[in-house]
Amino acid sequence: MKKTLLVLSFIICHLSFSSVTAQSSFGEKPKLVVGIVVDQMRWDYLSRYYDKFTDDGFKRLIDQGYSCNNCLINYVPTITAIGHASIYTGTTPAYHGICGNNFYINGKKTYCCSDSTVLPVGSGSDKGKMSPRNMVATTIGDQLRLHTDFRSKVIGVSYKDRASILPAGHSANAAYWLDLKNRCFITSTYYMDKLPKWAQEFNKQLGKDKEFKKLGEDIGLSPHCGTITTDMAIAALKNENLGKGDQTDMLCVSYSQTDVIGHKYGTRGKNTDDAYLQLDRDLGRLLRALDEQVGRDNYLLFLTADHGAAHNWMFMQDHKLSAGPWNSGEMVERMSNGIGETGKYIADILDYRIFLDWGKIREQGLATSNIEQRVLGEVQKEQNAVFAAVYKDLASSALPPLLKERALMGYYPGRSGDIVFFPRPGYYEYGKSSSPTGTTHGEWNPYDAHIPCLFFGWKVNHGATSREVHITDIAATICQLLHIQQPDACTGQPITEITR
Repeated sequence: MKKTLLVLSFIICHLSFSSVTAQSSFGEKPKLVVGIVVDQMRWDYLSRYYDKFTDDGFKRLIDQGYSCNNCLINYVPTITAIGHASIYTGTTPAYHGICGNNFYINGKKTYCCSDSTVLPVGSGSDKGKMSPRNMVATTIGDQLRLHTDFRSKVIGVSYKDRASILPAGHSANAAYWLDLKNRCFITSTYYMDKLPKWAQEFNKQLGKDKEFKKLGEDIGLSPHCGTITTDMAIAALKNENLGKGDQTDMLCVSYSQTDVIGHKYGTRGKNTDDAYLQLDRDLGRLLRALDEQVGRDNYLLFLTADHGAAHNWMFMQDHKLSAGPWNSGEMVERMSNGIGETGKYIADILDYRIFLDWGKIREQGLATSNIEQRVLGEVQKEQNAVFAAVYKDLASSALPPLLKERALMGYYPGRSGDIVFFPRPGYYEYGKSSSPTGTTHGEWNPYDAHIPCLFFGWKVNHGATSREVHITDIAATICQLLHIQQPDACTGQPITEITR
C-alpha cells in the first residue's frame, strides 16, 4: 500500500511539475522568426544533394532540426503566389483569395500583387506598383504585429515581388524585391515613401556587382541571384536590428532563382545542381549571420517550398517513363473548329482552369449551364485530361475524393474560373512557362505537391516524422510556438511533434 501511495505521489508531483514547466514557458518567445521559401524545391532534393551539402546550410537544418518528411500541398493549382500565401496565412486559396500568379477579379485578368493605387519606391518602374491588397487573409507576421501592438518588425525579401509581399503580409514594415531593369531592390508606397538609407547604400553597392552587371535581366537564371537575395536579407537583418528588441521580429526570405532555373533547365543537370549547391552555401552564410546577430538559440526558423516540379517530359520518355506535353492553345483550337465551336466561349486557360467569356455568352443569350456542360464535354474528350468538372458542381461531381477536395480548397468564387481539369500524371502544360529542356508545375501529383518542411532553432528538437502534414500547418505551428492567435482564415493544424 505504501509503495502504491509513493508511486501515486510521484505521478502527481511529476504532473504538477510538468504543468508548472509548461506554464513558465508560456511567456518565452524567440527573438526572431525566420521563414525561408525555396521556389520550386522538390522534397527529394534534400536527399539527392545531401552528400554534397556543406555542414553549414541544408545539412545543418536537417541534422540539427526537425524534418516533416511527408509535407503535402492540399489544394490545386500548385503555383508560386498561392504557395507563398498559403504558407504564411495557414490556409488555401478558398480562404485567402490568391488563386494563382494571375487570376480574374470582376472579370478582369489581374496579377496577384498588382495595385494601381500605389507608386514605386526606389525606381520609377511599374514593377513597384505592388501590394498585398488582393490577399484577403492575414499572415503570421500580421498576427505577430497585432499581438505586440505593432511593436514587432516584419520584413520580406525576395527576387520576386510576390515572394516578398505575400509572406510579409498586410501590416509589414517593409517588403523588398528586385527591379531587374534598374538593377536594384525596390518597394512601394504601400510600405514607405522612400527607401531607408541602408537600402539605398545597398543598391549603390549592388550597382557595382560585376556578376549582376554581366547578367542583367537574366540574373534569375544564375545562382548568383540567391547570393544577392541573401546579401539583402542579411543587410535588413543587421540594419533593422531584427531580433534585438523587446518583441519577436520576423524576416521572410524567398529564393526564386531555383524556380527560374527549373523552368529553363528542368530538375536535372548542371544548372540545377549548381543552383542548389550555391543556395546551400548562401544558407550557411545566412545562418551564421543569424547566429551572430541574434544568437544560436534565439531564433526560430522554418524552411519549405511553394511547390515542386515535374521531371522534363522528354527526359522521362527517354527512360521509358510515362510523360508528355499538353498544350491548352491546341485544345481551344480544336474546340473552336469543332461542331459546337465551344472554344470561342473560352476567355482564358490558367493553371488547368478554364475561364469562360461570360460577356460573349450573355451577348449570345446562351444558358450558363449549357455552355459549361458543352465545354466540359469537350475537355473530357481530351486524351490527356483524365478528370474534369465544373467548379460550381464540384461537390456532386464524379471526381475522386482527393482531387475533389484539392479542387475545392483551391477555388475562390469569381477568381478561379469555371472548369477545372487534371492531366495524366507526368503530363504538363508545355509552351507557356517551360522550355524544351525545362519543366513546370501546377498539379496535384507528388512531384508538384510534396515539399520540404524543416524547423530549426529555438525550442526545436532534432527529429523527423513521416506523418502527413500540410503546407497550411506551418503557420499554425509557428503561431502555437509564439503563443499568438493564428491568422484569421487559418485552416491548418499545429504540428504537434514540433509544439509539444
